[in-house]
Amino acid sequence: MASSPIPSQYTPLDAQSSRLAVTIISGLFFIFGFVTWLNSPLITFVKLAFTLDDVSAFLVPMAFYMSYFFLALPSAAILRKTGMKKGMAIGLFVMAIGAAVFGQFTTLRIFPGALTGLFIIGAGLSLLQTASNPYISIAGPIERAAQRIAILGICNKIAGALAPVVFGLLVMQGVGELDAKVQALTDPAAREALLDAFAHKVYGPYMAMAVLLAVLAYGLLKSPLPEISDTVNVPMTGEADKRSLFSFPNLWLGFVCIFFYVGVEVMAGDAIGTYGHAFGLPLDETKFLGTATMVAMLVGYILGFIVIPRVMSQERYLALSAILGVILTACAYLTKGYVSVGCVAALGFANAMMWPAIFPLGIRGLGRFTETGAAILVMGIAGGAVLPQLFAYFKAHYDFQLVFLLIMAPAYLYILLFALFAGRQTKPAA
Repeated sequence: MASSPIPSQYTPLDAQSSRLAVTIISGLFFIFGFVTWLNSPLITFVKLAFTLDDVSAFLVPMAFYMSYFFLALPSAAILRKTGMKKGMAIGLFVMAIGAAVFGQFTTLRIFPGALTGLFIIGAGLSLLQTASNPYISIAGPIERAAQRIAILGICNKIAGALAPVVFGLLVMQGVGELDAKVQALTDPAAREALLDAFAHKVYGPYMAMAVLLAVLAYGLLKSPLPEISDTVNVPMTGEADKRSLFSFPNLWLGFVCIFFYVGVEVMAGDAIGTYGHAFGLPLDETKFLGTATMVAMLVGYILGFIVIPRVMSQERYLALSAILGVILTACAYLTKGYVSVGCVAALGFANAMMWPAIFPLGIRGLGRFTETGAAILVMGIAGGAVLPQLFAYFKAHYDFQLVFLLIMAPAYLYILLFALFAGRQTKPAA
């Protein structure tokens, strides 16, 4: 499915406009990060508030990330009608609706309704991701795309590190004591009243988030953010005459790479609390473990921003990151307790620059196919739904460390193979 050309009034960005775009979209990525990485404490929250097992609690990332798979291509169709700027504003407004739906149904303790809210939030993010990632990737030289995305990633991960802390202080305060009380209560009515009060804690924060997202949607629509043309993503040498998306192996290999990358990222960031709790670590500690992963990712983004492309190419950095992921996964398997959890958190460092490298490599040279190609890559975000759910299911039957290893190591090995493939590809035509 090819995207139609963007209207001729859209022009490539000059240096000043490119800096403005990076500044505005960096703010958006802060919002992305905060909303996305709330999933980590939300897994623990819904498990207690709705009295769920691990498999059911992991429907939180499942609902959130599967929305990308179903709505990425429709998002591309919307963007062809609206342009990237209006599309991003619509995405923020859809997120506002999802936040309100989640807050309302969670307060009522209706789990399917809460999952619907998360799916709607993911739908809005799907539209935002489908627009913002190719926008930044082709806002300047494609070889420096990883560096530009690294700036966005720094904002994203600062917000991601803050999200579990803020949610923990506003909602999860004293969750360990609450869990003990719930377990001790024998009166069903008293137990339900306690859980109702706990679930109600999310209402205020999520309604405030809904209002803020709606205001930001309007602000973005009125902002000076310029439009951009996909014609600046020039075809690869000898590929200008390609007429089908199936002619670009970097796109389809990149889709699988995004699938595995987001899967391992969510495993390290969202499933780390469940991983730590399996060692017997208290809930009052595991609720903050996602922040440790985000801090590690933040360090990785800063390093990537410094060294790409000054010291090494984005392809080489991606390969080294994948190798580090395999090593840390093996160390997590071979150790126990806090040391093992520390290795999982350190995976954040290995994961940090993967998206900034994979995405521009996946859409490189697509030309007029850029929007639809970007949507296909965004569909790969569904890996964040599948891999954690596999972990939750199989850890109930087998050793959780072995399950973690068998899911993570092959994923990192594929990412390594993609990096080696991308490194052999020709550069875009001048």
